[in-house]
Amino acid sequence: MNKDLAKLIKISNATGKDPTLTQAAGGNTSVKTSDGKYMFIKASGTALKDMNAHRGWRKLHLDKVHSVITDKQLAKLPTAKREQEILRRHLISCCDGISSTARPSVEANLHALLDKCIIHLHPLVVGAYVNSKNGRREITKLFKSEKCPPLWIPYAAPGFPLAIKTSRLVAAYEKHYGKKPAIIFLAKHGLFVTAPNADSTMRLLHKVLNLCKNNLPKLKTLRLKLPAAKKILAVKSAIQKAVLDTTGQCLPVTFIYNNTVAHFINRPDAGKILAMGPLEPAEMVYVNGTPMWVDNPTSQAIAKSMKKVVREGNKPVSAFLVKGIGLFIAANKKNAGIVKDFATGTTLVRLWALHFGGLVPLTKNEQNFVKRWYLATPQPTKRRR
Repeated sequence: MNKDLAKLIKISNATGKDPTLTQAAGGNTSVKTSDGKYMFIKASGTALKDMNAHRGWRKLHLDKVHSVITDKQLAKLPTAKREQEILRRHLISCCDGISSTARPSVEANLHALLDKCIIHLHPLVVGAYVNSKNGRREITKLFKSEKCPPLWIPYAAPGFPLAIKTSRLVAAYEKHYGKKPAIIFLAKHGLFVTAPNADSTMRLLHKVLNLCKNNLPKLKTLRLKLPAAKKILAVKSAIQKAVLDTTGQCLPVTFIYNNTVAHFINRPDAGKILAMGPLEPAEMVYVNGTPMWVDNPTSQAIAKSMKKVVREGNKPVSAFLVKGIGLFIAANKKNAGIVKDFATGTTLVRLWALHFGGLVPLTKNEQNFVKRWYLATPQPTKRRR
């Protein structure tokens, strides 16, 4: 196996197995070759933990990737046409001999801008900062002793807009500090860490995570008392019936109750916190948005709320936080774990972010762009060699 590809798989597997660092097929990694001509990068649709020598990556010509960012004509195209063109260029940039339509990560343009080894994740401890009003100020304080501090990227729409904004800010950073940023925080998104080799990138990642984690408020460990089994069963039945009524699907419903869920469902403002909507694009792409708050766990009330969500142009939710009872997931076996990770993750991030001035969720315009952008981006197909 190529040594650079081996490094990519190593850092991908190491970080992808932890759901507190990234969820579903989110996050991406890359390693550039020593001659600076090529880049191995995670392919969309494959989870980091599932990458191996045969699947989950593509090899790109860096010059061809850079040409995408510098093409000013792309910015003039409508979103759907632009994303199709970028996808086409990324695919023709591939030089790995793989007979597949598996596309490189949509963030390949960002990776091309930075150092040799890159890890991009959505850690929960970072979410507390990038999704809060005072998050940038807190990050500045945490890294005040660094000669070259982290770069903060204000929110930009996924794909090309984010790549253009990052390109401009990275160039300004390099002009000021004489080197490219090693740590990048992206508002309403996540974290990039980058260094000349895999080991130093992993060390930098853990340094950043520890600093962020140690500054967060600790949730008191509660003495958990499960609701009565009869009540849990009744809510499961109500949700299953509501989902069937709304979507026509009869999905299994699972119940989750832990310290984070207990803290959240007993807050008097829990419904208001969830009503603020999704915090990051990943919530919309992977699990159809924010968990639904349920005050009245009857099938009629839940179905009514779900139908309202659909009428507003959104997909039916898969997670339900029920007042005083717990978290319920309506999903097939394949997706239930993913929905659980996102639901518990966003709940914890919201609790933390309240301590940093409150939440900054995606605006309606930002949500609408994500819907258009995701629909405009062809989803990965099954890969063959």
